[in-house]
Amino acid sequence: MKKLFLISAVLMMFTASFVFAESPDAILGEWVTEGDKSFVEIYKCDELYCGKIIWLKNPKDEEGKEKVDKKNPDETMRNRKLLGLPILWGFTYSGEGKWEKGKIYDPQNGKTYSCRIKLEGEKLKVRGFIGFSLLGRTSVWTKKS
Repeated sequence: MKKLFLISAVLMMFTASFVFAESPDAILGEWVTEGDKSFVEIYKCDELYCGKIIWLKNPKDEEGKEKVDKKNPDETMRNRKLLGLPILWGFTYSGEGKWEKGKIYDPQNGKTYSCRIKLEGEKLKVRGFIGFSLLGRTSVWTKKS
């Protein structure tokens, strides 16, 4: 009887985690970026998924001023504060814990890349790339507890 109960409990947990991973809204919430440098909030923007910086480990520059988007190729946007800066946009859920067709902006170099996201448990694999996803870099983010 105990064995049957244990097997049932394990199956229920497996099913619950599978259902969660299959939910298009499973990536909503706050994520800690690789290296614990920032937190990104992923939210719905219309029927798509977007994300913005909501916390920085080092929010001030060398002069003690709030960090801004100084590497942006558009000079008119270089005074935007990094806190609140949209860095993910245009993602659609494609099933099996994957979001595609989005873009990611890297304020460290001012470049925008095509991007795919894959949810694996409490980890997001965020892959930015140019052209083909083989030519890119993956960053692993962790769900903020």
